[in-house]
Amino acid sequence: MKYTIGWATLLLCSAAHAQTPDLQARAWAASCAACHGTDGKSHSAIPSINGQDKQVLLTKLLAYKRDQLPATVMHQHAKGYSDAELDRLATHFSRLPK
Repeated sequence: MKYTIGWATLLLCSAAHAQTPDLQARAWAASCAACHGTDGKSHSAIPSINGQDKQVLLTKLLAYKRDQLPATVMHQHAKGYSDAELDRLATHFSRLPK
């Protein structure tokens, strides 16, 4: 019984950690609000990025970073982040409700 409670606690803590917001990614995402709207919800011709598929977001961010996707300013923004940081940003926006 002692071990069962220990494993159950470990699993609950792991699940809770997986749902913990990435505060650093949230801070980085604040700069995205100028164009993409608060929490990625755009109110203009610029696309909303909230609730989008993580892999789609990451693929686009990496393509902007590598000048493989035409853009006006996104390539400049993306180049300021490592690939791992862009992954965290994509995860952040994918978890936001549409």
